[in-house]
Amino acid sequence: MPDEATAEGAERLAVAFARILRGAGLDVPVGRAVTFAEALTLVGVARSRAVYWAGRTTLVARPEDVPAYDRAFDAFWRGRTVMTILQGQPVELTIVMDTDEEAPPAEGDEPAEPDGPTLVVRFSRQEVLRHKDFAAYTHAEFEEARRLMADLRLHGALRRSRRRRPSRKAEGRPDLRRTVRRSLRSGGEPIRRAFSEPGERPRRIVLICDVSGSMEPYSRALVRFLHAAVAGRGRIEAFALGTRLTRITRELSSRDPDAALARAARSVPDWSGGTRLGEGLRAFNDQWGVRGMARGSVVVILSDGWDRGDPGLLAEQMERLQRVAYRTVWVNPLKASPGYAPLAAGMAAALPYVDEFVEGHSLDSLQRLAEVISR
Repeated sequence: MPDEATAEGAERLAVAFARILRGAGLDVPVGRAVTFAEALTLVGVARSRAVYWAGRTTLVARPEDVPAYDRAFDAFWRGRTVMTILQGQPVELTIVMDTDEEAPPAEGDEPAEPDGPTLVVRFSRQEVLRHKDFAAYTHAEFEEARRLMADLRLHGALRRSRRRRPSRKAEGRPDLRRTVRRSLRSGGEPIRRAFSEPGERPRRIVLICDVSGSMEPYSRALVRFLHAAVAGRGRIEAFALGTRLTRITRELSSRDPDAALARAARSVPDWSGGTRLGEGLRAFNDQWGVRGMARGSVVVILSDGWDRGDPGLLAEQMERLQRVAYRTVWVNPLKASPGYAPLAAGMAAALPYVDEFVEGHSLDSLQRLAEVISR
C-alpha cells in the first residue's frame, strides 16, 4: 500500500476502487466516490485500517454489502485474493403498457405469463393530449379537451379594494364601529380596540379572441377556453374579433358548452372571415375599454397577428390600450412553431405594446397562460 496520497492520487484511487466495487455488485454513486476521495486525502493511505473504515463508511450503504466490500478491499488494497468481476448477463425484460381503456381478453384466451421480469408502464391519454397541438386534434380529442378545460379557472392579479376588512393585527385604521361594539361586553370600556385594512379583489380579465379564417385551426379550442373562463363566474369579459368586434360574454355564460358555443357562433356574423385587428381594437377602446372595462384590467388578445388592416392603426390602438390596462397579454398559437418569428405586419406592430407574449397552441400552454394572468 502506498505511504501517502495527494489529492489527485486519492481521486484516481477512489475512482478505481469504486469501479471494483461496482463490478462486485455494489451500488456506488459518483457522490460516494467523491466523498471517499476526500476522506483519503485526510486519513492518508499508510494505515490500512483507516483506509478500510473510510471506504466502508462512505461507500457501503447496506449491511449485506459488507462481505463483498471486504473481498474487494483485500483484492485492491492488500492484494491477498483474486477478485472475480461479475459480468452482467442479458435479462429478457417484458414491458406491459397499462392504459386507461384496457380491452378485456377474448373468450378462451389465457394471458401469457412472461419468463423474465415485467415492467408495467402506464400510458396517460390526458397527458399526451395536454401537449398536443390543437390543430392536430380529432373530434374525439376536442371532446376530451373540453372536459379538461372545464377544470381551468382564471383569476386576475389582486388589487386593492375600496372596501376595508377587519385587520387581525393591532395596526391600520381604527375601526370605531367594531371598537364600540366590543366595548359593550366590558361595560362600555374600549379594552380591545379594532382596526381595519384595505381589502383585495381580483382584477377584471378581458379576453379578445381572433375568430378569422387564419385562426380556424385554433379558434374552436380557444373559444371553448373562453367559455370555461366565463362560466367560472369570475370578473371576465369575452369578445370575438374578426372584421368587427362582438361581445359574447352573455352568450358564453351558460353552463352547457354546446349551447353556449352555438349562441356565440350565431351572434358573430364574421366567423372564419377576414381580420381587422386595428379597427376591432379601436371599437373596443372607444366603446368599452377606455371608458372603464380595460382600466386596471388584464387584457388578453388571442390571435396569430395576421391583419388585413393598417398596421399603424393597430399600433396606435395597442398603445391606447396599454395606457389604461394593468397588463396586456398576447397569445399566439404560432409561437410554438419551430423557427417562428413575429414577422407578420400586425404582430410586429403590436409587439412593442405587449407585456407578455406567450403560446396558446395546447392545453398545457393555456394552463401556463392562466398562471401568467394571475401574476
